[in-house]
Amino acid sequence: MRFFAVIVAGGSGTRMNSEIPKQFLELGGRPVIMHSLIKLYTCGLHPEIILVLPDSQIEYWAQLCIDYKFDIPVKIVKGGQTRYHSVKNALELITEPGLVAIHDAVRPLVSTGTILAAYAEAEIYGSAVPAVPLKDSIRKIDSAVSVAVDRSLYRIVQTPQCFQTELLKKAYEKEYKSTFTDDASVVESNGGVIRLIEGTSENIKITNPQDLLIAEALLKEN
Repeated sequence: MRFFAVIVAGGSGTRMNSEIPKQFLELGGRPVIMHSLIKLYTCGLHPEIILVLPDSQIEYWAQLCIDYKFDIPVKIVKGGQTRYHSVKNALELITEPGLVAIHDAVRPLVSTGTILAAYAEAEIYGSAVPAVPLKDSIRKIDSAVSVAVDRSLYRIVQTPQCFQTELLKKAYEKEYKSTFTDDASVVESNGGVIRLIEGTSENIKITNPQDLLIAEALLKEN
């Protein structure tokens, strides 16, 4: 069985109030993205890693690898206009059957258990997507009013989202739609069934300064 991992790094520093893209901000002594790459590479399966970066950030990444003496082998792919197009570009490098995990570069605290569970479930069922229950009450906006809904019927989706390569590549042959917010939505639109697995509360997505502070605290606990 061949294992692949696509790390998608297309973020900016806008919501972080930083000129440095959020995936390159320092966390625990190294850039956020390096934590994510290390987690995937050292999960025990040593997947072949494909890193998707905006064209303007490829040289910057190369310099970071020198500065931080980072030597995990990765294949670099130029990102596209949207996340969908970026993943599609990465999938062109995968020509063998196997399992591929798609992970956000800014989820540096994903656990090894989550990664291994995603690969294992996808091997059996075709797909595996980590998710966690909602903690807060939620309301649905309906025209000019809001309506309470049962939060137990909803889940917050995380990454890595793992799929059999044939299933994912076939789904990415579809024409892009704005409703493609993640890989699961692409596969589902092509008739695929999405199997949820248990995620963890620590697997946060760093999008603002508060997230970075939380990640620093969680990193110190581990």
